[in-house]
Amino acid sequence: MAQTAGADMPDAALGWTRFAPVAPPALKFQDDKGKSLSLADFKGHVLLVNLWATWCGPCKEELPTFAALAPKLAKFGGLILPISIDVDGLPAVQAYFALHGIRNLPMLVNPDGDDLDLMNTDGIPVTLVINPAGKAVARLDGGADWNTKDVLDFLQDLARKPQAPAITQT
Repeated sequence: MAQTAGADMPDAALGWTRFAPVAPPALKFQDDKGKSLSLADFKGHVLLVNLWATWCGPCKEELPTFAALAPKLAKFGGLILPISIDVDGLPAVQAYFALHGIRNLPMLVNPDGDDLDLMNTDGIPVTLVINPAGKAVARLDGGADWNTKDVLDFLQDLARKPQAPAITQT
């Protein structure tokens, strides 16, 4: 059974850096069927995009909090995209999810690790919060408990806010 509480971890809402909406990095990853994906494929949803690995201690503590949060986000169309940078790719993630009873998160991989460079980091976990317009609005470097009231309230608010239309020149 997956652990569901991040009692020893800080509340993500207390640790993230919020900022004005900006274009997120052009992350590339694959799903468990080998389909190539990018963040643009998920536009219209509030996203938590997390880079992690099965060998990363803080990632192991954090991932169950994402699994516990996922059904709450699904109620308003929010999604969690945990992108593994394990060099062993999908087999490592499949084994890890099976061992830890994680069933409600997608298996996504970036085994070449390019996404680390695109996120301008050399450490994991790192998580981006992306609004439905596809813009990054917050970032947290390091592990945290994402299954908290403050996180859920913020993400629900993002989902409800009308997104500013693109400005076009005439």
